[in-house]
Amino acid sequence: MFALVLWSIRVLNVPEHEVFSKLFFSENWQAVFAVDHSFFIWGGLLALAIWRKQFILRAFAGAGLLHALADLLTHHDDARRQFWPVSDWVFRSPVSYWDARFYGNVFGMFEVALVVTLTALLCWRLSRWRERLLVLAVATPVLIPVLLTGSLHGLHGMG
Repeated sequence: MFALVLWSIRVLNVPEHEVFSKLFFSENWQAVFAVDHSFFIWGGLLALAIWRKQFILRAFAGAGLLHALADLLTHHDDARRQFWPVSDWVFRSPVSYWDARFYGNVFGMFEVALVVTLTALLCWRLSRWRERLLVLAVATPVLIPVLLTGSLHGLHGMG
């Protein structure tokens, strides 16, 4: 998704509001999201990783599966087809991680609080500065937009 958004805005010069109001919901983009959010694809990759005893692949596939589950629970109008290729059925969650009509403002505060809390906990528990810096680098993309815009989702055109 990030690649599609950046390519559209930076290379093709599509206005940000058009990317998030039209392209994001287009059939082509939703087809890409169906593939990269499929429980079957991530589950199959996780099963392969477990069978092959590949730790890194297992962590990657597990994270992908967890992300697909989180998106299942936090997308309403922009819900994904998590059961692709078996079904095109979409679960429209009553909660949206960004849309205020579906508790997006409340969820956004929860999301930022969770990132701050887990970042602090990990930095406190980790003893090496390299590990702490890695945790901070991962948390930064969530926290910087809030600090720069004063908004929970101001940098991705949805809030």
